[in-house]
Amino acid sequence: MELKVTRYGVRDAVATITLARPERLNAWTGRMHTEYRWCLQQAETDPAVRVIVVTGEGRAFCAGADARALEGHVEKGGYDPGTPPDIPRPGFGVRPEFDADFAYHFGLSKPTIAAINGPAAGVGLVLACFCDIRFAAAGAKLTTAHGRLGLPAEYGLSWLLPRLIGLAPAMELLLSSRIFLAEEAHRLGLVHEVYPSEQLLPAVYAYAERLARTIAPSSLRETRRQVYADLHRDVASSVVEAQRLLDELTTGPDFREGVAALLEKREPRFWPSAGA
Repeated sequence: MELKVTRYGVRDAVATITLARPERLNAWTGRMHTEYRWCLQQAETDPAVRVIVVTGEGRAFCAGADARALEGHVEKGGYDPGTPPDIPRPGFGVRPEFDADFAYHFGLSKPTIAAINGPAAGVGLVLACFCDIRFAAAGAKLTTAHGRLGLPAEYGLSWLLPRLIGLAPAMELLLSSRIFLAEEAHRLGLVHEVYPSEQLLPAVYAYAERLARTIAPSSLRETRRQVYADLHRDVASSVVEAQRLLDELTTGPDFREGVAALLEKREPRFWPSAGA
């Protein structure tokens, strides 16, 4: 696919997807959604990739839906996603609950990290929330945004945000559509850490590369899938599934390497020689 509004690259087992419409504050369009899913598909199927970083070009992460696209919805008298019928489907087919827009992140086998370098509004905040971990630049402005446009909470954010930060604070942010800063997001637990803007990407890459280097890829894959599947099942089912996975993973090369590294008092070498 020719990438017009995103960029994709891989370095040291970390794939980076960059939303790249800086002149429009990386506002979301059907084209961007299509390209984003294509980039995710490349990262998901590349055995050299262990972790995925999502960020924005310029001074914004994603300022939400493009105003011109919103105007088009008004003119058409309804919502048009602007995506083709053959849009890539990364993460689909793992569990039926994950087979929907943005929920497909839960079906991926590799962790996703949002590097929120600037404003994240509406669907931009949705995208960040569906990533596994979020880091933000100091002073970055965040907002659910939908209320000021007469829209419902977007793309499952009404389901996800209460699970990330609790019902009461999520309700307040969803109902008010107010702007809040990265520092408040950190206090709420929505953002893992806040850095000065010039330190954000180096810090994110250091974290991502440490995950890729020291954590078994089989463990990354199964742990994140356990967490998201457990949102839909009872605790006993979670224990049974954990026991099944324990039996499965203790027969694999990642477990053997992890034990060897522990006994030899060294860092495990999961990448690139061990695991899959």
